[in-house]
Amino acid sequence: MCGILGVVATTPVNQLLYDGLMVLQHRGQDAAGIVTVEDDAFHMHKGSGLVRDVFRTRNMRALPGNMGIAHCRYPTAGSAFDAALSQPFYVNSPFGIVLGHNGNLTNSEQLKQEMFLQDLRHINTGSDSEVLLNTLAHELQTTANGCQLDLDTIFAAVSAVHRRCRGAYAVVAMIAGHGMLAFRDPFGIRPLIFGTNETPEGTEYLFASESVALDTLGFQVLRDVAPGEAVFIDLEHRLHQRQCATNAALSPCIFEFVYLARPDSVIDGVSVYEARLRMGEHLADKLIKHIPVEQIDVVIPIPDSSRPSAMQLAQRIGVPYREGFVKNRYIGRTFIMPGQATRARSVRQKLNTVAQEFRGKRVLLVDDSIVRGTTSREIVEMARAAGALKVYFASASPPVRYPNVYGIDMPTRGELIATGRTGEEIGVEIGADALVYQDLEALKASVRDLRPALCHFDTSCFDGSYVTGDVSPEYLMAIEMAREGHRTTTKEERRASRQLQLNLMSAG
Repeated sequence: MCGILGVVATTPVNQLLYDGLMVLQHRGQDAAGIVTVEDDAFHMHKGSGLVRDVFRTRNMRALPGNMGIAHCRYPTAGSAFDAALSQPFYVNSPFGIVLGHNGNLTNSEQLKQEMFLQDLRHINTGSDSEVLLNTLAHELQTTANGCQLDLDTIFAAVSAVHRRCRGAYAVVAMIAGHGMLAFRDPFGIRPLIFGTNETPEGTEYLFASESVALDTLGFQVLRDVAPGEAVFIDLEHRLHQRQCATNAALSPCIFEFVYLARPDSVIDGVSVYEARLRMGEHLADKLIKHIPVEQIDVVIPIPDSSRPSAMQLAQRIGVPYREGFVKNRYIGRTFIMPGQATRARSVRQKLNTVAQEFRGKRVLLVDDSIVRGTTSREIVEMARAAGALKVYFASASPPVRYPNVYGIDMPTRGELIATGRTGEEIGVEIGADALVYQDLEALKASVRDLRPALCHFDTSCFDGSYVTGDVSPEYLMAIEMAREGHRTTTKEERRASRQLQLNLMSAG
């Protein structure tokens, strides 16, 4: 999960890109970067930390030009920050290209070998985004065959990228002397939307990970980039679009609607806020089958993503909704903080209880999801410490039982509390008196109800079904070993690995 932006304007874009990154900050707190172009020369500044910390006035002044791209990074492998991994990435051959990528390639190691042995290109980092950039550069060079780029050449290169690359990728790129290119993988796993702003000097274009960036920057939404589609804006601000993939089929990551996206965004024609309201309705229908409503005095959300679901659930079951936690806005999102110990410490710094809402009450806590369980366990303890008589817990999404390989930081079994546990056992593990999970079909219905034509989703972290069709148990073991530093696995982990392989084979 990262945030990407691309702007083609009639005036300098540095402030637009900065403001857009601030709006998309929730998609990545690890690093940020901006590249602009003026007179076919790229100007870049990037670094670690929040957007506000990376850019100073002197940095903004050094980013001239009316076209540019920006990126805020979230580490998909959960590793410590490496400055070399901040984006956008740049390659000088051919033509000069910069690229920002949201997602994760599942065949990056294979592509690295092809780069070295066939394409004769050197990869400087361990980032799959650099691999994607070099794949695009190589295909542009091959299709151009030494000639000047034209539209057919550019779109043919994107088609070749689709044939070679597997996984999730929403991309914005600039080709020096030619224009801006945006494209999305054939499944549309990660979001990408674009819009326009009409000015006296001409039409301006903005590409972004979420529609909220267009709203706040004053652009009118045109539409989402379709799965497999490429959109190109030339230097005369003319828009060109072409489907570049065969058998493209929209299967967006459903976790975007559960947690990742801002509630005021619209993704693939679906309001994230309305989807979360529907999640609350479906969750309420299941809750009343497991917990007598008369045993619940108050419904309290875990801020912020779960608020719409909790409000709708409370209304549906006729129980008062209250805000019982106050959030410190200056602490990062614990889900995307590397390290279990760091997350556990952050929960107490991030949330504090309003004791009056807990004291002497039977409380239902509602969260969007339970991934590692660290936050849930700490929050249940905080509720009891504040005087709650009973603490029930409800998750607006199903148990997260499988690794996500498309750009979300949950790649190993050991970090998933649902691995090898039933719902009841998870409830005991987090210290709740009872735990209710959303059903997967109900979760899908929450989104599909708002756009019936949206039939397929990537739900791999819930059911182990990976839409790209290339994720094997061996692949999952490889990324787990890479993350764990090739440490020796325990007997329990080996048993869990064998069970995971069996589950994946039965799911696939």
